[in-house]
Amino acid sequence: MQEYKFNVTGMSCAACSARVEKAVKELEGIDEVSVNLLTNSMITKGSVPPENIIKAVENAGYGAFLKNEENKASERNTDALEDKETPKLKRRLIASLGFLLVLMYFSMGHMMFGFPVPEFFEGNLMALGILQLVLSAIVMIINQKFFISGFKGVIHRAPNMDTLVALGSGASFIYSLVALFLMTAAENSEAMHEFYHEFYFESAAMILALITVGKMLESRSKGKTTDALKSLMKLKPESATLLIDGAEKKVKIDEVKKGDIFVVRPGENIPVDGIVLEGESAVNESALTGESIPVDKKAGDRISAATINQSGFIKCEAEKVGEDTALSKIIQMVSDASATKAPIAKIADKVSGVFVPSVILIALITIVIWLLCGAEFGYALARGISVLVISCPCALGLATPVAIMVGSGKAAKNGILFKTAVSLEETGKAQIIALDKTGTITKGEPAVTDIIPVKVSEKELLSFAYSLERKSEHPLAKAVINKAIAENAEYFETADFKNLPGSGVEASFKNNMLYGGSFDFIGKKLKITLKIKETIENLANEGKTPLLFAKNNELLGVIAVADIIKEDSAEAINELKNMGIHTVMLTGDNQRTAKAIGRLSGVDEVIAGVLPEGKEAVIKALKEKGKVIMVGDGINDAPALTSADIGIAIGAGTDVAIDAADIVLMKNSLKDAAAAIRLSRASLRVIHQNLFWAFIYNVLGIPLAAGAFIALLGWELNPMFGAAAMSLSSFCVVSNALRLNLFKVYESKNDRPRKKSLRKEGEILLPANENCGENISCELSETADKNINEGENEMKIIEIEGMMCKHCVAHVKKALEAIGVNAEVSLETNSATVPADSDIEACKAAIIDAGYEVTGVK
Repeated sequence: MQEYKFNVTGMSCAACSARVEKAVKELEGIDEVSVNLLTNSMITKGSVPPENIIKAVENAGYGAFLKNEENKASERNTDALEDKETPKLKRRLIASLGFLLVLMYFSMGHMMFGFPVPEFFEGNLMALGILQLVLSAIVMIINQKFFISGFKGVIHRAPNMDTLVALGSGASFIYSLVALFLMTAAENSEAMHEFYHEFYFESAAMILALITVGKMLESRSKGKTTDALKSLMKLKPESATLLIDGAEKKVKIDEVKKGDIFVVRPGENIPVDGIVLEGESAVNESALTGESIPVDKKAGDRISAATINQSGFIKCEAEKVGEDTALSKIIQMVSDASATKAPIAKIADKVSGVFVPSVILIALITIVIWLLCGAEFGYALARGISVLVISCPCALGLATPVAIMVGSGKAAKNGILFKTAVSLEETGKAQIIALDKTGTITKGEPAVTDIIPVKVSEKELLSFAYSLERKSEHPLAKAVINKAIAENAEYFETADFKNLPGSGVEASFKNNMLYGGSFDFIGKKLKITLKIKETIENLANEGKTPLLFAKNNELLGVIAVADIIKEDSAEAINELKNMGIHTVMLTGDNQRTAKAIGRLSGVDEVIAGVLPEGKEAVIKALKEKGKVIMVGDGINDAPALTSADIGIAIGAGTDVAIDAADIVLMKNSLKDAAAAIRLSRASLRVIHQNLFWAFIYNVLGIPLAAGAFIALLGWELNPMFGAAAMSLSSFCVVSNALRLNLFKVYESKNDRPRKKSLRKEGEILLPANENCGENISCELSETADKNINEGENEMKIIEIEGMMCKHCVAHVKKALEAIGVNAEVSLETNSATVPADSDIEACKAAIIDAGYEVTGVK
């Protein structure tokens, strides 16, 4: 199935987009088509060649051309989004008003208010009539686009809004022209006055002028809906400073290639995505993430295009250029989201498809009924014209896409990227949110949480631990080293360093032996008191890994390490709960660790021991309870992200997770998931308001124009006021959508549960297995584990020696994911379960490179 993107020309209202969509849908082989009136674009999916699609659009009376690479490149320039329509409409409006004011002076000012006119026109009704004819004809010529587009639509059996305007204005003009000809045959001045009062020349011109006012206001407001996209495009650097043969050379950004070495001075924009080779700096990444606090960068760290180097001089290597940079992908995501269609728009599309023909029919019926009731033809015609010019299909067509455009743009400014209009609409309807623990709720890397000295001070314990662990590559050792560096702890050189896989490390210092490692390892070296044992047990119950350090046969103390919860995770989860969303944490950890993290984070439900396949099974089970959002960041989250109603990749995640997700969060903060839901709900409210206004306007406006309320309330609508109402209807819809720019996505004080909220305090959606402990459900993960054990021919088990904690598990898993293998690593069985078709030798090499031993493969 091929996807093609087109630009569509000639569309003026929702009826046009509905006609184009219908014409393309009729082609055999088209699976999906989405036409966007706001962006004048179309996306198709199917097996139909693009030339056949273009021909179908042309046969419907419109134009289309395929977006090739050159078109796509131009789209990323702000010139492509520049509002070119508003200046044209402004010129048309100024010219129209100039002639209209003269026309109104002679037609109404002179006759109704006695304004003076040249002597030649005094009492000369024929001359006044001819002057009105000429002036109104000039206004019609200035606004000929309405007539060309409108009657072209009739010829192609696709009447649109311009058809209604052309019919209304044209009918007024022709009727007045007939009255002018009949005036020439009038026998006396009384008869001439009667025909003169039948003139609607000013209505014909006024309708066009007022509609042009509305079109200009609408066009100007629509231009503002792309402000977010334009601001993103303006961030793209225009040049880069390359380092060629030791000399600096400034080149255009398009000339930068992958692998090029470039330098960035303080205050300059980083030109492309890359990796820092030399130097240190603080980089402002607010353009991409919305986070104003600069991020420190050093050798080995990755940098992104359009971010600002604030302090140091850095030398970098280009990794991603052109359309592969993070900025380009953000722009593409925002653009694609605006081009797609939300499900709620289908209601308006169905109405728009039959709207214009129905209005024309209602106008004809209105004229006939008034004639049958004994009204004069001129009066009946005025009622029919009022029906034509007050009806507005544009408001219906714009109700949804303008809100989607503004909402997705607002989200992008805050580092939240909705891939489609569907994701923007559906996210706010979620009832359950499943959160992967590692990297989503927690930081995904171990850190020191507790330092408990026994016979030395905290500083001395940290110094001993630092000196012992400096030569270790273990993830837990790195946590201790980072803490020691942060605390400026001293270190001393050790000798005879040994790494004992699965146990710990040992080394000598001045004829003393230093030991560090697990409770079991240190317990074999010395006697541990009951009090220390209780402390270690308590730390383990809190989901922490206790590391014991000893000198000869004397315990120095305990340092606890854990994958700690992010600073804002508990607050974000509380916000989600206040929205009425049931929060579920998924983790491959054991029950004890899972319970500890679940308690600290405040989630409603914890599901522990979940394999990657189990995550997908959990999501499917939760979907039976309600709409589910899945939030994750790794390769092993991809199946669950795809299976959920809405998948969210957090912290930009892995490429696989981003591809599988519906929403991408540029920052590594769970609060952005709450913000995405909040913004989705706000956008949906605006869409509902717009659709209500668009429908109620037409439901009340058309009967009013037809004269249905004249007998009841005495309300009668002049065609000119009908045109004014029509011109303002679309403007109101677009202006309402622009209010989203003022929405505060991180403000939680107005959060409320939806009517269909499932959340009840203390309720568990997936009942716990009796062996799983309080608030833990293992049923689904056990099922997945059973499936893996039964499918021996589908999976391979690699036996590993040297893992001693959950951080070792994470280290091995990360090493396997780096070579593209989706594995489940277990500390209980000291093994990694991988698909049978994996490159086992490559897996073994990755595990060994990570610092562990492979003892066998089953």
